[in-house]
Formats: sequence, C-alpha cells, structure tokens
Amino acid sequence: MAEQMSDDDERQQSPPSDLDFTSNKARTCIVTGSVSGHTEFQSPYPDQVLENVLENVLHFLTSRRDRNTASLVCKSWYRVEALTRSELFIGNCYAVSPARATARFTRVRALHLKGRPRFADFNLMPPDWGAHFNPWVLAFAKACPWLEKVYLKRMSVTDDDLATLAESFLGFKELVLVCCDGFGTSGLAIFVSKCRQLKVLDLIESEVSDDETDWILCFPEGESHLESLIFDCVECPINFEALERLVARSPSLKKLKLNRYVSIGQLYRLMVQAPQLTHLGTGSFSPSEIAGQGDQEPDYVTAFAACKSLVCLSGFREIIPDYLPAIYPICANLTSLNFSYANITAEQLKPIISNCHKLQVFWVLDSICDEGLQAVAATCKELRELRVFPVDAREDSDGPVSEVGFQAISEGCRKLQSILYFCQRMTNAAVIAMSRNCPDLVVFRLCIMGRHRPDHVTGEPMDDGFGAIVMNCKKLTRLAVSGLLTDKAFDYIGRYGKLVRTLSVAFAGDSDMALKYVLEGCPQLQKLEIRDSPFGDAALCSGLHHYYNMRFLWMSSCRLTHQGCQQIARAMPRLVVEVIRSADEEEMDVCVQTLYMYRSLEGPRNDAPKFVTIL
Repeated sequence: MAEQMSDDDERQQSPPSDLDFTSNKARTCIVTGSVSGHTEFQSPYPDQVLENVLENVLHFLTSRRDRNTASLVCKSWYRVEALTRSELFIGNCYAVSPARATARFTRVRALHLKGRPRFADFNLMPPDWGAHFNPWVLAFAKACPWLEKVYLKRMSVTDDDLATLAESFLGFKELVLVCCDGFGTSGLAIFVSKCRQLKVLDLIESEVSDDETDWILCFPEGESHLESLIFDCVECPINFEALERLVARSPSLKKLKLNRYVSIGQLYRLMVQAPQLTHLGTGSFSPSEIAGQGDQEPDYVTAFAACKSLVCLSGFREIIPDYLPAIYPICANLTSLNFSYANITAEQLKPIISNCHKLQVFWVLDSICDEGLQAVAATCKELRELRVFPVDAREDSDGPVSEVGFQAISEGCRKLQSILYFCQRMTNAAVIAMSRNCPDLVVFRLCIMGRHRPDHVTGEPMDDGFGAIVMNCKKLTRLAVSGLLTDKAFDYIGRYGKLVRTLSVAFAGDSDMALKYVLEGCPQLQKLEIRDSPFGDAALCSGLHHYYNMRFLWMSSCRLTHQGCQQIARAMPRLVVEVIRSADEEEMDVCVQTLYMYRSLEGPRNDAPKFVTIL
C-alpha cells in the first residue's frame, strides 16, 4: 500500500510529460454520447496499451545493461524504464549528481554506489580525495524515503551519514560497506539501534575507528530480522555476550563473519546457537589468551558437523593449525573456502583440500607452495575462482609459488573462470598452457611482483603468454598484466581483446604505441589503470575517440605533462580531467604525477581538495 501511494504521489507532483499524460489517459475511460442516447466508453489509445504492457514487462528485466539499452529506444521507453527501475547502480559517484539521479529514478529501493578508483587501495591516492556519501544520503532522504538497500564501495561515510540513513528510511533493511572509511563504532551504534527491520549489515575491508562504543549491544531487543552480519574487518574488541544473545534471537541468520577478537571457544558457542549458518567467518581460530590452563576444550568437530548447511568458510585471522581438523566434517559440502589470512603449509592444507570436491571458490596464501596448488588441482575439479596472495609482497622476496603450481591448476581445474596469482617467477609456456586448458577464463590477473621480470627459463619477455590469453580465452573481460612486456603484448591485446572491459598495467611497455594499440583495438574497454609505464602525451591523445565510452582512465608515474592533459580537457569538455599531486606538494610540476579522467554529466565536482586540479 505504501508503495502504491508513493507512486501515485509521484505522478501527481511531477511536471507534465508524455508518459504522465498517456498514463492518465490509460486509466481514464473517455465518455461520449451516441446517436441512441446511450453512453459509450472509448477504449484506451493503442499507444497507451503498449506502454502499459511495456511497464509490466520491464518489471521483469533485471540486467542493468539490458535496462540501459531499453531506455535508449525512444522517449516513452526512457520514462517507463526509469519508473520501473528499483535498483540503481552508479559506477562513479561523480559521473552524475544525486539530484539528477533522484529526479529520474523516483522508485528506487536499492542503491549501488562506487567512489574512489581501485588504485586507491594501494596508497596511490592521497587521503581525503573525496567520494563523500553525504550528498547522496541527503538527496535520497528527500526523494526516495522507501529506500531499503545501500551498497557502497570505496566511499567516505561519516557517523552522521549512518544516522541519517537510519532516521530517514523507516523500512531500511540492507547496508553493505566495502573498502569504506570515515565512520566508527559510535556511528554503527546509532545505525543499528534505529534500523528495526535490518536484515544485512556487511562491513567488508572497511576502516572502522574504535570510539569505545559498544555497538553490538545497541541492536534492538526482541527477535531480530538479521540474515547477514559481517564485521571481520573491525579492529576492536566486541561485547561477546551481547553478540551471543543477538545470534540466539536471529533465527534467519545465514551469514556471520567474526573479527579476530573472537576466539575459537567463543566461535563454538555461536555455532551451537546458529547451526543454520551457510556462511561463516571464524574469527581468530585460536584460543583466548584468558582461557584457563585446565579448562576442557569444547568439541569443535561436533559443532562444525552440526552445521549441515555450511557451504562458505573464511576467517582464520590468527590461526593455530592444530585446530584445523575441526573443519574436516564440513569440507565435502564447501563451495567456497578462504584461507587468505591463514599462513598454513601444504601438509596442513592437504587433509582439508582432499575432501573439497565441490569447491568453486578458493582464496589462499602462497605459503602452501606449489605442492599445495598441486593438491588443489588434483581434487577441485569444479573450481571456478582461484586467488593466491603473497605472504611477503616485497619485490625481492623468494616467492614460494611459481609456474609449476600455476600449470598444475590449469591442467587440473579446467572449469576455471577467474584467477588472481601473485608470484615471483613465471614462464610463457605455463601461461600458454593456462590459455589452452582454461578457455572459459573471464578474469585473468597475473602479478609477477618483481619489476620487468622475464620468462625465468628462457629470459624472453612475457609477450607470448599474455598474447595467448587474449587469443584463446574468448570470454575474457578483465586482464591484469605484469612482468617484462614489450609493445608486442599490447598489440596482442588490441587485436584479440575485443571483450576486455578492465585492463590493469604496471611497469610494462616500450613506447606510446603500446597504449595506442589498446585504445584503438579494445572497443569494450571501460576501466584502464596504468602505473609506472613509459606512456606520454601522444599515447594519451590516441584515445580521444574512446574516452566518452569509458568509465575512467587512471595513469600514475607515467610520462604525462600538464600541457598534454590540458589538451584532452579542451578537446573533450564532458570529460572531467583531474591532475592529482601529493598532499604535501604545493605547486603543480610540468610533469603530471597522477591523472584521473572520467565521464560526467555534471562537469567538474565542487568538493575537490587543494591537491587536485581540474583542468
């Protein structure tokens, strides 16, 4: 009823338009006189019938790309699509203003909003660059009081924003904050205390300041609607007794991911309360320091065995490997296993992975060595995604994984669709084998950590390996390249990477031609990230024909000049060209340290800090 009332109010208050006019006609019978004196009712116009049908059909169109395409058909389709869109995705918070978004999409119930570019995760962007959530939450509070879900990534969110979110949307249900910052436990306390319908609170890789506020205790008393609670990134102790009571009164809870301040003994108590969990983040997976010496250990094996629905396991923040046998009973059911915080060996992994026949997603540290990857390849025939992270990310470290484990994965896991692989040495032969054995790859990110590392067997550049990936993996949309690469590798990407949408480049290429190959050859390219590569103004200007079609271009520590960037700004007025310098650098140099370009309907933003110059 509330939704129906708000929709009617919107139609009455909005200015007349072609859609509003015909919509009123569709709902009004036109009365006319007849020769016989009887009243006749004229049927709706055919165009209006078509629009009514279209509105009903578009409700079932969920893909945002399909919806974007539908909105371009004609004016009526544009309006109807906007009226029926309940989820709004904005990949760059500066590409459109909150006012424009809320004016067009008046019935949005879910907002997905992204802020800073990905390279901000690697300290390549000064803090306080921007991407503030405040103007968005204020705009939606006025225009869309029925908003229920918010997903934010790399945004700055304050405690006041969280309070506004809780106070403005009475039926609010889901909040997901990924790589966000600016808020603390006091903001969380206000938020959870006022969102009585809350189903999802997921804090993922976000920075949460410790205000010494007991936010867990602030969840409302009584039965909770919680379905997902993730706070493994919160680096401060929590009130475990309050958490235990919350879990006990949350019968619908399916996802629970704990921070490192939750011991394995406390984990046991939570699992006993919630055997219905499907996703579990274990916390520290080590005993509490205050546990008594003579205390009897709980039966962890039985607790895990009782969780019959558990399919996703993560956590292990401060793992003691002696407790790993506790998870053996659930291995056969797991489809996702995240050991990216667990510094374990191949011998400790093997008893676990040998039973993970259903595993589709596996994240792990390179401490398992090539031997551990070979064990994965021998068992996990359904694997779709693999990520191997380094224990030691220094360029001169001795990497424990190599082309041996990489090739074993390609031979054993033929259904692989996504791989992120950090290593110190690789060969073209292993990468070529991956391209042939795993042709369904959609994401291929190979990070050879040492700069300009060649094929460590032949000494040749890694051109042929990456060339094989773009040639043989026809579904590839995301690619990250590394190692010693010449312009030849980029020629391959331009010629064969026709579906590539995201490309990340570091320490690669010989000349401006490399970037020119990519910009002229990859028609689907949306996001281009480049650092420490020899690309200058000529390379930048080669993409003038394509920049309006891209979400953004990031270039740092390349060979750009202020004059070259200014040339782009003059040629493309609807493109925002930001030149970013270090926060402590007072004047702009002739050479540009960082360039960030993105398309925008609004023009330059008004909240740029002093170290950002918008050309």
